[in-house]
Amino acid sequence: MGSHRRAMERRQFLKGTLGAASLVALAGCDNLTQSSWFPSILNRAEKLTERVQRAVTPTNALAKEYGEADISKVFPSNGNTDPGTEAYAEHVAKNFSEWAMEVGGLVQTPMSWSLAALKELPSRAQVTRHDCVEGWSAIGKWTGVPLGDLMHMVQPLPNAKFAVFYCADVDDDGVAYYESMALVDCYHPQTILAYDLNGNPLDVPHGAPLRLRFERQLGYKHAKYVMRIELVETLAGIGGGKGGYWEDQGYEWYAGI
Repeated sequence: MGSHRRAMERRQFLKGTLGAASLVALAGCDNLTQSSWFPSILNRAEKLTERVQRAVTPTNALAKEYGEADISKVFPSNGNTDPGTEAYAEHVAKNFSEWAMEVGGLVQTPMSWSLAALKELPSRAQVTRHDCVEGWSAIGKWTGVPLGDLMHMVQPLPNAKFAVFYCADVDDDGVAYYESMALVDCYHPQTILAYDLNGNPLDVPHGAPLRLRFERQLGYKHAKYVMRIELVETLAGIGGGKGGYWEDQGYEWYAGI
């Protein structure tokens, strides 16, 4: 995704940020986001939003689920639609038969699963709405393994606070995509690693073979092409230090809806 498009998306998202809408609506909002003081305002607003939402919303409150008749005829595949690497192309050619998804870091028992092994675990299907910061929404049926089940298997250590998702795709500058969430959100019933969309295996544009579904968060948090999950105590020192590829571009880490 080019720098111009990223700037437009960042501007659209910041216009909706709690407590900062009037500021970022001004001309030159990109200059504001690059200033020394404005990001700290957004950060405080984000932390306040997170605290308020977590205080008033039960931990396991579900995002709205729909019936199959509500499924959108077209589910856009925005963002990066193909990792474009030689290694990924080889996985596609082999129908992901050699794909492995690892969970490690601050866990008692690091583990790795093939795609076939993940599909043998108990699954969850959910018809939910995907809300994108670009202004569109679509409803799809996602099937996958509950992330909380994997967490129970690896047994996080007491000092684990966050889960970091490393992906197979990179941007035009060779920067790898990654995302993160609070460990507590890994146990939410609707947080799954999806391998099917609308009854069919994920295709490449939608994140094959595994895509994170984080249903109470905006679409950019739903990482595609997930290869590895690392449990950590702090997000400092990982990537740009803000918790995710898009967050490093100026998006908020907490994107609850």
